[in-house]
Order: sequence, then C-alpha cells, then structure tokens
Amino acid sequence: MTQSTKRTNRTHPKGRAYDPWEHADDLGVRVFTQRLRTAHGLWLPDQNAILVHSQLRVAHQRTVLAHELGHAVHAHSDDRPKHERQADRFAAHNLICPTELEELYEWCPDEGRLVDELGVTTRLFQAYVLSAV
Repeated sequence: MTQSTKRTNRTHPKGRAYDPWEHADDLGVRVFTQRLRTAHGLWLPDQNAILVHSQLRVAHQRTVLAHELGHAVHAHSDDRPKHERQADRFAAHNLICPTELEELYEWCPDEGRLVDELGVTTRLFQAYVLSAV
C-alpha cells in the first residue's frame, strides 16, 4: 500500500468538525501552502503532497484541501472529469454532516444560505446532493 492510500483506523468527524489538515497528516500526505497561478490546489502523487493556494481564505483552503485529499485517497494521477467528480464527492461527504444539513434545512431551505452555513462551495454541495439520490 502506498503512502497516499495508507489508512488509519481513526475515523474523522464529518461536517464543521472535519479537519482536512489532520486527515492529511493521518494519511501521511504533506500539505504546503504557496501561491499558485492557475489552480486553487494541486495533488502531486509522485511527492505524496498537496499544494494549496496561500492567498485563499482559510475557509476556502479547507474545501480545496478536502477535495485534493479525495484525489490522494483515490490514488488519482490525473484530473480527468471522472476523478474531479470523485474528489468532489469525497470532499462533500467529509465537509457535510447529514445531521447538520437536516437541522439547517429545517430553518433555511435556501441552497445559497445552506452553502454559506455549511462552509462549502456550491459545487461541493451539489456533489453531495447528487450522490445522495
């Protein structure tokens, strides 16, 4: 088993309590922040590392890192559309807790506000919803 697919017995909380930096550490994936010209994040499988754009707000870095961890966990070596969807689903299922979503939906069924409250992007929210059907 390669380092990028190494798994620990530890389970990670879902939703707002999910910490992708801690998850990366548990997987043995190194995370670096630096200025990136054309991307928000990059999975570098040969280095078992993820680059996250340093100029993003921390909340956005969190969603980017969760997405890039999806590439690491699935051992992707390219960014074909199928792999992007898998990484989105991985991120969405870690960043969104079903219980939190249910509770928020009771008082706010508006997708835009749900996205803001959950701290995810619209794309990740839609990936979560589409994978639930």
